[in-house]
Amino acid sequence: MAIDQNHLQALKTISGKKSYSDDQAVIAPHVIEPRGKFSGKTALLLMPDSKEIVSEIVSYCYAHDIKIVPQGGNTGLVGGSIPDSSGNEIIISLKRMNKVLAKDPLNHTMTVQSGVILIDAHKLADTINCQFPMHIASEGSAMIGGNISSNAGGINVLQYGVMRDLVLGLEVVLPNGDIWNGLTGLRKDNTGYDLKQLFIGGEGTLGIITAATLKLFPRHKQKNTAFVAIKNMKAAVELLALARDISGDSLIAFEILPRIGLDFTIKHMPGCRDPLSERYDWHILMECATSLERDLLDLEAVMEKILETAMEAGLVLDGVVPKNVAEMRELWNLREHMSEAQKHEGGSVKHDISVAVSKIPEFLERATKAVENAMPGIRPVPFGHIGDGNIHFNLSQPVDMEKQDYLAKWADLNRTVHDIVVDMGGSISAEHGIGILKVAELERYKPEIDLKVMRDIKKTLDPKNIMNPGRIVR
Repeated sequence: MAIDQNHLQALKTISGKKSYSDDQAVIAPHVIEPRGKFSGKTALLLMPDSKEIVSEIVSYCYAHDIKIVPQGGNTGLVGGSIPDSSGNEIIISLKRMNKVLAKDPLNHTMTVQSGVILIDAHKLADTINCQFPMHIASEGSAMIGGNISSNAGGINVLQYGVMRDLVLGLEVVLPNGDIWNGLTGLRKDNTGYDLKQLFIGGEGTLGIITAATLKLFPRHKQKNTAFVAIKNMKAAVELLALARDISGDSLIAFEILPRIGLDFTIKHMPGCRDPLSERYDWHILMECATSLERDLLDLEAVMEKILETAMEAGLVLDGVVPKNVAEMRELWNLREHMSEAQKHEGGSVKHDISVAVSKIPEFLERATKAVENAMPGIRPVPFGHIGDGNIHFNLSQPVDMEKQDYLAKWADLNRTVHDIVVDMGGSISAEHGIGILKVAELERYKPEIDLKVMRDIKKTLDPKNIMNPGRIVR
């Protein structure tokens, strides 16, 4: 049943004249996710600019059983911020809640509203001689609230952790409209349950995050990058351990790039080229950084020592070290454009998995063999954050297969890969979340006690099931 027009008018009145749209042309970008896999519809897009208005909207929806889909930058890849096809869910976009609430350089924290774009958070931290270390490919449009709700990862997890590790406090509008103020800059607070952790990674199913206090770090004064070829995945894991040991734990990023992914990127993405003159099957892009000045620690010498030791041990076959920032940017473009490049090769079935770092070689061997047996001609493109055990095990379609025929096998290929991941004690969702895409998969693999606890939490905080219903748990 469609939402009553009286309710829609009431919500418009609460939001204010400039804070809503029922124009489907304006709404259109908000009802489809970046890959086009999920799309829906809504009668109303609300864009409040304060926690008080968010609270009023949610209170009204709670009283009248109106379903809500919270939305940040809409960069997610699992359908968690997209309304369903019924048209009975409204969208609350946080994009107008983009104010800076506080900066505390001595405490190394800043407090911002949830609509602040991630790249702007980087710039804000820079103004107080600090850094916010979360870096993802979509940082030019992803918003802090969405990063928190999805517990985003990115390239620097190896050193700084996921979003869960970077949040000190939250402000949240609960499903009944109450405002919970948990904004704090404390690193130690042992006064019972850590309530903010319920909402980090909660994908908007337990409340709407309206502001956050974020942990900051000293700015990097030195950064050194290397792009190297390795002989196999065992060498990759051994190189990771060696680099961490030699670097004094200044290694902040360690990414795997396969030959096929590199070929796709060079072929389809402008300005991308192979940094090495010879062709190799596997490559590592690694980066060390420190807040120490060079007279205290020569990071260039550290990287040279890593590469020299690795080559002597036979772990590294070839490599290049950029001479300037522009060359370093070219190397990172190869990694950051790798996902986009796969779109040009037809259908791509995605997997965002993690296993223990030590088990990555075994996983790649087992999973590659399994999908190739299941579908001859399939083209695995495993890449990503090997430093923290997170592999994007993407599968491009066989060249002689129709795209829709291939994508129809999505669930079967997921099952093949996820069975192996779970058998190895891994996770079927390392950093992208569950959303709509993986609800059934979560039910298949998560222990029943885990699902029961999650459902009980959901029922306690959101007994009417109005907040992003059907995402994570049903």
